[in-house]
Amino acid sequence: MLWIVLKPLMTVLIYGAIFGAVLSSAARPDDWIPFLITGVFVFEYWTGCFGSGSKAITSNAKLVQSLGFPRILLPVAVVIEQAMRMIPIVLLLGVLLLVFGIPISWSWLLVVPILVVMTIFNFGVALIVARLSVWARDIQQLIPTINRILFYVSGILFQADAVFAEQPVPLTIIHLIPTYDFIALVRDVMIPSHSAPLLAYIAAPVWAVLALVFGAVYFWRAEARYGLSD
Repeated sequence: MLWIVLKPLMTVLIYGAIFGAVLSSAARPDDWIPFLITGVFVFEYWTGCFGSGSKAITSNAKLVQSLGFPRILLPVAVVIEQAMRMIPIVLLLGVLLLVFGIPISWSWLLVVPILVVMTIFNFGVALIVARLSVWARDIQQLIPTINRILFYVSGILFQADAVFAEQPVPLTIIHLIPTYDFIALVRDVMIPSHSAPLLAYIAAPVWAVLALVFGAVYFWRAEARYGLSD
């Protein structure tokens, strides 16, 4: 349990120290530390589901080969586990925001539906990578690289609207990145100095529905073949 909260905290400390030293006070977003903490903590939920989802079938190969049960239960279990891990992280997030001067608000309760939508999205993606990794194990080696790229383009360390204020095309692309959308929405309801673009409110649920529908169909179409080739 301790490692669950220590891991994102260590990430915050490392990146906070590095970019806090590199960026001038004028270049940092308002409420820099709460901004960074929120981004890292929400992104942690994505990385947990993405990485564990890719191993949902392969790490349970013997179980899949020996028992007949709906294979979709394995990605479900993975996402539920990550959702449970997210509870202490969200509670710690609230405490840290208070420590750094962010006033508590009723809007904080909106974090719950935002994370529910994010859970749907994470589940859809987990279904996709769970099937992919059965026949292409190398995808598991790519996941850390994909996560690292997403970490840097999801606005965790910088305020996208300020950096790309005069570049509408890159800004729109960033606004359409799912991890950016969910991070921006959580910041919007928890940190008064930061608001999410309207596009994030539209894109986040759309991404969730698309990921769930495509992921469920894609995963289900190989249901009978899981465990046959390992």
